[in-house]
Amino acid sequence: MGTKDDEYDYLFKVVLIGDSGVGKSNLLSRFTRNEFNLESKSTIGVEFATRSIQVDGKTIKAQIWDTAGQERYRAITSAYYRGAVGALLVYDIAKHLTYENVERWLRELRDHADQNIVIMLVGNKSDLRHLRAVPTDEAKAFAERNNLSFIETSALDSTNVESAFHNILTEIYKIVSQKQIRDSPNDEISPGSNVQSITVAPTVNPAQGRKQCCS
Repeated sequence: MGTKDDEYDYLFKVVLIGDSGVGKSNLLSRFTRNEFNLESKSTIGVEFATRSIQVDGKTIKAQIWDTAGQERYRAITSAYYRGAVGALLVYDIAKHLTYENVERWLRELRDHADQNIVIMLVGNKSDLRHLRAVPTDEAKAFAERNNLSFIETSALDSTNVESAFHNILTEIYKIVSQKQIRDSPNDEISPGSNVQSITVAPTVNPAQGRKQCCS
C-alpha cells in the first residue's frame, strides 16, 4: 500500500550548487525538515531529501540534491546534474568570494545541465546584514543580466526559504504544464491521464540500491 509521500502529480529534481560553507545543506534541511544545524559539517559526496507542496491543486514532489562545493568532489558533476529541472545557485552575502564564484558555477551549470533548467540566484545568510559584503542591488543586476530569478534567504531564521523553493517549483511547474498542453493532442487527454511524472534520470537511494537488479 503506497504511503502519502508516494502520491504526487509531478516529480521535479532540483540541485543546490555554490561554494562550500554558503549554507546549502541548511537550506535543504530547513525546507524539508524545518531544521537548522549551526554545527553542520561540509557535505561529503551527495545527499538528497524530498518534500511535496501544492501548486494549482497539483501535488509537486521536489527531490532536492545537495553536494559539497569543494573542488575535489567535482567528478560527480554530470550525474549530479542529470535530469535536474531546477537549480538554486547559492552564495553567502557576507563573503564576497562566494559571490564572485557564482559566475563559474553558472558556467558549469550551463555546460552540464539541461539548457532549459530554471535557475534561481540565492543570497543566503541574510541574517548577517551587519557583515554584508555583497550589495543586494549588485546581485539583483547580475541575476537580471543572466536571466535568473533572485532572492535573499536565511536558513538560520527561516527568512524566504519557503518562498525560494516555492517560487522555483512553481516556475518549473508552469513551464512543464504549458509544454504538455502544447505537446498533447486533445484526443489523447483523458480523465485518467492527469498524473504526470516528469522524467528525471533514475536516482537510486543508497539505502535501497540494487533492490531491483535481478527481478
